Amino acid sequence: MARVAVQLTNFTGGELSPRLDGRNDLTKYPTGCKTLENFVVFPHGSAARRSGTQFVAEVKDSSAKTRLIPFEFSTTQTYMLEFGNQYIRFYKDDGQILESDVTISGATQANPVVITATGHGYDNGDEISISGVVGMTELNNKRYLVANKTTNTFEITDVDGTNINGTGFTAYTSGGVANRVYEISTPYLTAELFDIKFAQSADVMYITHPNHEVEKLSRTGHTSWTLADVDFTDGPYLDDNITTTTLNPSQHTVGTGVTVVASATTGINGGSGFQSTDVGRLIRFVDGYGKITAVADTLNFTMEILEDMGSSTASTDFALGAFSDTTGHPTCVTFFEQRLVFAGTTDQPQTVFFSKSGDYENMNENRGGTVADDDAIIYTIASNQVNAIRFMTATRTLIIGTAGGEFAVSGGGTDVAITPTNILIKKQSNHGAANVDAIPAGNATLFLQRAKRKLRELAYNFDVDGYVSPDLTILAEHVTEGGLTQLSYQQEPNQIIWGTRDDGELVGLTYQREQQVVAWHRHKFGGTFGSGASATGFGVCESVATIPTDNSEYQTWVINKRTINSVTRRYVEYINDFDFDETDDTTFNFLDSQLNYDGSSTDTITGLDHLEGQTVSILADGSTHPDKTVSSGSITLDRNVTKAKVGLGYTSLLQTMRIDAGSQDGTSQGKTKRIFDIAIRLYESIGVEVGPDLTNMERIPFRSSADAMDEGLGVFTGDKEVEFRGNYETDGFIFVRQTQPLPLTILSLYPRLQTNDG
Repeated sequence: MARVAVQLTNFTGGELSPRLDGRNDLTKYPTGCKTLENFVVFPHGSAARRSGTQFVAEVKDSSAKTRLIPFEFSTTQTYMLEFGNQYIRFYKDDGQILESDVTISGATQANPVVITATGHGYDNGDEISISGVVGMTELNNKRYLVANKTTNTFEITDVDGTNINGTGFTAYTSGGVANRVYEISTPYLTAELFDIKFAQSADVMYITHPNHEVEKLSRTGHTSWTLADVDFTDGPYLDDNITTTTLNPSQHTVGTGVTVVASATTGINGGSGFQSTDVGRLIRFVDGYGKITAVADTLNFTMEILEDMGSSTASTDFALGAFSDTTGHPTCVTFFEQRLVFAGTTDQPQTVFFSKSGDYENMNENRGGTVADDDAIIYTIASNQVNAIRFMTATRTLIIGTAGGEFAVSGGGTDVAITPTNILIKKQSNHGAANVDAIPAGNATLFLQRAKRKLRELAYNFDVDGYVSPDLTILAEHVTEGGLTQLSYQQEPNQIIWGTRDDGELVGLTYQREQQVVAWHRHKFGGTFGSGASATGFGVCESVATIPTDNSEYQTWVINKRTINSVTRRYVEYINDFDFDETDDTTFNFLDSQLNYDGSSTDTITGLDHLEGQTVSILADGSTHPDKTVSSGSITLDRNVTKAKVGLGYTSLLQTMRIDAGSQDGTSQGKTKRIFDIAIRLYESIGVEVGPDLTNMERIPFRSSADAMDEGLGVFTGDKEVEFRGNYETDGFIFVRQTQPLPLTILSLYPRLQTNDG
């Protein structure tokens, strides 16, 4: 019976597919894991416990799905945007943006509480935050809805519309301010949110959706945002009219209220003539153009002339705008070579529209004149089948993903700018893309294949003189089963692709191609959604987005759905930055939907209304504390603390592949073996369990008799050796688990085992 020491030195294989359980011949097999849950793989090879999430705010309407979209104004001013049903809310510097202070001068001990705030300007239903009240402190640091407002007073309810009963509150003494949550209106409905595509340049973001005009979101200050329809300059247009149908305007000079009569419906909207959905549509006539303002019937409409048309005589020389409620609006947008590029209307799903160079909202193709290099461009991808355009990304070339294949746009050479006369679009692969925005990462474009289960890496390969798109999920196809709904790219401190899965798990891909690191990991947030047999057992992640922060790292934000006190809640949270120097045990962040306390010594932690009725885990002055249940927004601790972290606990679990070592007669796979002890090499860690299965875990001790029992422990770096509880069996799995709100980074595992060759 052979005895051997094995070294598992890194985990850069990530979580591997169950279909690879028998492929111990693969190079990635010894570096892979059968389970890698709530661990992040670092490019160096270690696996570290995922940081917890910080609670920021509840979405405006928790009954409806909501989406996060990043907005990067500059390297130091970045925002996260909450897109909900016909609104946007804004976040910056780890918090939600609120309007300026409204001074409170009174609050009644009544049901409901009536707030006096002279000239407050609020409307019923507005969400506000109250702080700084003296006396009736029960009101402070909570969110309310305004109800039954008058000029100088308003009642308050909770976010569910239940009156705030102040009959048992302390009497109001003085002070206090109210701040309304800042938001703006949008045309986007809940069902449309995840089909939105966007592209940003400085303080302007262009937003597309096939059901709505192209919108422009502009920022001039933290509480100064506007969303407006893009007013395109002259175009783009459909092909020129080739029928005998004429248009006859009542005048040709610039002006409003110009009536136009069509001689027939032929050639207009597929022969159906003008429709009410044409209102707002551009129309070119002879030498000028205008915008349709009203439609009387299929042959008569009114327009505003924006450029002198040169003639008011009936003519067949006209063209209808390509973007309208009738034809559909663009589905995709990006910037490329100083042009704003749109693509994929309902009627022209394979057509790409380029603006004039350096003039983003000018779509003038200069028809009939001398074509200039900077003129706008319209190009329709030729194909044997309808290939609706799903995404566009700008890398070394413009990459276009369609439902049937992937294309590269160039000017005929790597360093040649595209013009109306040299534009070249070539097909590179035939995989087909899902209707989810792709991610440019380095020199590659990462995109979801049509069924949303395969993530492909489209990159130029000099060996084949073209683009190749390998499947990044080939070794872990189970991680994306059910389909991904959204992608986000975190570039710092580690390159991780985040994706929301249809069932609510967040999946991560540590991606560093130059080091050959492609490692998948899965994440389940604390809490649960649903009840009884239908409960998920984890918080459902519905949206993910990433923004750079002032400290040069990237911050990943999520929207998590949970059942809180029998009610569905959707919370905006961000994943705390990973602390690479875990020396202060009071700064550990390993709880989800977490809030922090830092103040005078107390045994009562308040402000936990968002976790009402939940069993929460606690880090008290750097030490673990028995779990408590939140009641009336607070918990009472077993001891006084000055610093505390309170939130939902989660488990980090790593399970190795089957050990393949120790045999004197070929492979040890399928042979009886026993791991009798193991050394685990840790970096800045406290608390870890190791075992052969989840029912036989051995907790490794970190506290010694020399450590004070009423103080937290410092982190440990080095080797910990533990007797392994395994019996003789054929698998040889190793499980490593962390359930406490403490850090854990596994550098390597060194099991010792015996294998029976008999």
